[in-house]
Amino acid sequence: MQKVYIYLENGTFLEANSFGATGTKVGEIVFNTSLTGYQEIITDPSYAGQFVTFTMPEIGNVGVNDDDMESKTAHCKGIFVRNYNDKYSNFRGEKTLNDLLKENDVLGICDIDTRFLTKMLRDEGAMMMIASTEICDKETLKKQLENSPRIEDINYIKEVSTKDSYVHKSGAWNCELKTYNKAVMSDKKIVAIDFGIKRNILNELVEAGLEVEVIPSNFKASDLIKRFNDNEIGGIFLSNGPGDPLTLTEEKMQIKELIDSNIPMFAICLGHQMLSIAHGYDTYKLKFGQHGGNHPVANPSKIVEITAQNHNYNVPNSITDIAEVTHQNLFDNTIEGVQYKNKNIFSVQHHPEASPGPHESKYIFTQFANIVK
Repeated sequence: MQKVYIYLENGTFLEANSFGATGTKVGEIVFNTSLTGYQEIITDPSYAGQFVTFTMPEIGNVGVNDDDMESKTAHCKGIFVRNYNDKYSNFRGEKTLNDLLKENDVLGICDIDTRFLTKMLRDEGAMMMIASTEICDKETLKKQLENSPRIEDINYIKEVSTKDSYVHKSGAWNCELKTYNKAVMSDKKIVAIDFGIKRNILNELVEAGLEVEVIPSNFKASDLIKRFNDNEIGGIFLSNGPGDPLTLTEEKMQIKELIDSNIPMFAICLGHQMLSIAHGYDTYKLKFGQHGGNHPVANPSKIVEITAQNHNYNVPNSITDIAEVTHQNLFDNTIEGVQYKNKNIFSVQHHPEASPGPHESKYIFTQFANIVK
């Protein structure tokens, strides 16, 4: 292990050990409270541009494998862990977390007080930082951080979105067969717009009986409207993704055009936020965001669901002018889901695909499939 030096924009300067990739990385630091699923978190495109602090102290102990990848690569800048375990014990493990980070140029930081970091972020909020295995001088790190763009200034969608359209065919994971279910042929075809989509979202859409075509984020609404009017597709899904949704001005205009066309739409996370913005209700940034697999949310029946979360931004309470709130976060009472009035459009902030996380919210995919049908 090499020494790594960390400087946060609040002036905190730390020294730790590193694993995975080497070099100098700049990003936003957040914390995640999930007890399992570190591989899914690291490979979630929504974490592009961020350092993830795991509150779970032991990381690496189950290794990694190809089946648990949420995308083709890892997208975060780096991770903070209390104790890194290079020797894993898991019959599904194929290689070490260290191998995954090296292959994808992600910096691993260990032997550091993650409880201290989490408390600081809770009290002061998410912030920009720099970490380096090359630079040990505090003032040099500070200057480089000050001269680097902030996460809200970068359009990470262009980096994580697919460049070419494709059809996703696998369904949900089958524990008994230890493989993914094969797609069932369906006449209910939708288009999923990829802002940084997770593989398990696509799996659940297929599992709900939908044929899913994934397209890049630089889509043209007029093309999709024509396909809908020609009965080629029955609905549109707007995916999760990284960064500040207010920077996506072109995407906003295209989504607004889709809204005006009355195509059935369902959205998760960033897509949920983009629907709000396209309706004229701008999002706001949360102090430290919601990141974890254990967040209670009240659903329309007032039943509590334990959900997986990963977002720094939220839709405003004023959206109730045009939408009914269907889901509400019980930690901070923020809006977690809406149904737009007089429209076949609904969205949720949390992640009903539940990987990592519980399964209470999977019915939402069936709800969308029924609307498309």
